[in-house]
Amino acid sequence: MLVIHPKDKTTAMLSALYEGLEAQVVDDRRSTKEMGHLLHHVSTQERIMLLGHGSDKGLFYRADDSKEGFDKVIVGHPHAYHLRKHGGNIVAVWCNADQFARAEGLHGLFTGMIVSELNEALLYQVETTQEELDRENVKLARRLRALLDKRIPLSEIPKRMLAMDDVHSPLTTFNYNKFFYF
Repeated sequence: MLVIHPKDKTTAMLSALYEGLEAQVVDDRRSTKEMGHLLHHVSTQERIMLLGHGSDKGLFYRADDSKEGFDKVIVGHPHAYHLRKHGGNIVAVWCNADQFARAEGLHGLFTGMIVSELNEALLYQVETTQEELDRENVKLARRLRALLDKRIPLSEIPKRMLAMDDVHSPLTTFNYNKFFYF
């Protein structure tokens, strides 16, 4: 499995998705060419996980996560060919990964907007606290990992994640409704 998860304290909980598994983890800066080479050489039998912060333009990278903003798109349009060629064995968890996937014709499990920071909660008018964000997003990542470990088909994960929301707070309702398979 190839995991691309740029280091960032606000998405560190996503490491629960691959910790203890045999995976090549890329968490540092790579050039567009280097990333293309990595993606090109992943077997279609292996899963690709793309995790962190992003937008409809792709997955972001920043050298210093104590600062606002991002340095570059580390996986974006130039990599779409390799991701399309890979088929549907892709799990992408970042804000608006679904929009990126639709625009690029990708298949797999993708998230929409996931609230992982208080400023995002304010922007999307999701009532929460830092404590709830920390607690519930760790639970969300662990629940997704449990489904992946059980080899639940990616197509079933969106409805399974919805059923696992045991809190039904504004935060969990917002986040658990943001898993999509296509």
